[in-house]
Amino acid sequence: MRQNYINGQWINAQGGKSWDVLNPATEEVIATLPFGGAIDAHAAIDAARQAFPAWKNTNAWQRAEVLKKTADLMRSRAKELAVDTVAESGKPMLEAIGEWTVAAQFFEWYAEEAKRSYGRVIPASRNNKRMSVIHAPMGVVGIITAWNFPVWNLCRVWAAALAAGCTIVAKPSEYTPLTAMNLMALLVEAGLPAGAANLVLGDAAAIGDALLERPEVRKIHFVGSTRVGKILLEGASKTNTKLSLELGGNAPVLIFPDVDLEAVCKSAALAKSRNCGQVCVSPQRFLVHESIYQAFCEKTAGHLQAFKIGNGQDPATQLGPLINARQRENVAKVVEQSLSQGAKLYCGGKRPSHLPKGYFYEPTLLANVEQQTAIFRQEVFGPVMGVTPFSNLDQAIELANDTEYGLASYCWTNDLRTSIKVSEALEFGIVGINEWAAHATEAPFGGWKQSGLGYECGEEGLHEYLEKKLVSIGDL
Repeated sequence: MRQNYINGQWINAQGGKSWDVLNPATEEVIATLPFGGAIDAHAAIDAARQAFPAWKNTNAWQRAEVLKKTADLMRSRAKELAVDTVAESGKPMLEAIGEWTVAAQFFEWYAEEAKRSYGRVIPASRNNKRMSVIHAPMGVVGIITAWNFPVWNLCRVWAAALAAGCTIVAKPSEYTPLTAMNLMALLVEAGLPAGAANLVLGDAAAIGDALLERPEVRKIHFVGSTRVGKILLEGASKTNTKLSLELGGNAPVLIFPDVDLEAVCKSAALAKSRNCGQVCVSPQRFLVHESIYQAFCEKTAGHLQAFKIGNGQDPATQLGPLINARQRENVAKVVEQSLSQGAKLYCGGKRPSHLPKGYFYEPTLLANVEQQTAIFRQEVFGPVMGVTPFSNLDQAIELANDTEYGLASYCWTNDLRTSIKVSEALEFGIVGINEWAAHATEAPFGGWKQSGLGYECGEEGLHEYLEKKLVSIGDL
């Protein structure tokens, strides 16, 4: 379907507006879709509010049937569904297929986890008193997600909120709406009742304001920039709406001299280039021991230069485009600022000359990066790595923690003592030791400092959408 989905119906925006979706690899229009606003959001909230009592009282086993069937549909049609995802996001086909397949795990995981949302009995300090704690679904949840992982970003929240017994109003990115519409169609096919999930494509500010205004919306989940997250925090302070926020990141990577350097350089280039660097947990600030610093820069630059850049529909493509022209301009600006501040360009730093159309940018390595260099301080959200030398463990930890962000961090070492000290000292919600995929469906995902509030994934993700209730019985 190519429309908004409200109260069990596929409909156009009530204001009659539309939005052209572009293929970032070709800059061609691939779809013209309804572009809603506040009136559409309020209609979706009304539908979610009306559907909540019935969905809340559907037991966890019954909800699980819908979620499991959705997971099965995602897996069986991943290749077919990936075509739209590639067209609107630009990512390589294999990455898109993988995203649909991995994201299906969320529906299966939360289908089972909802059955284990146990309460507890509390031993009372009085003989005539009994106390227990039970969990209850919050109510209507507003969900605003980003374009970089148009399947994964949705599934980890949609699945958790629906499994908990909440109803949802989802606003996907206007840059990747086809994926969200396809996912909603699968939920409908799996038997989700009308109003339990609603989809509104449109004006983010207007839809966000509508979600904040309505007391029926008990929580808003947001994936995006720290700047917008702070706007939501300010608005939520007036309505006491709960928030969970997944915001920016500026992940450090500590690389010690006892590693297999060739293997680390190759894997670092792959990790940095995944989804063209448009990953919240993407490694960005590479802190490399001075004894291997020069060799790391040279070897990693060689791997970056070898990637095939192009349209994600081409099976040979390893690196697709950035999402839009503005994102490419932002990446280019950070690189230019860094070079003007003394950084050394090892490779990349420009648009590929053989690709005149599309929002492409070459994978880039900047060396001689210092703490005040733009690439060290700002989240680049593109295929650019900055490399900084360090001389000892304490200096590496100090450099790593010198950021306002606190989402993901990485360490490469074969020394057990070093890995323990680093993992305990880093001020980040996620620490990966000798791996780049330091997250999982079954494990909590969340950031410290300016990187967000709350947790997704794991059992923590389910409890983000459940309220605790103390039941206390006296006079026994």
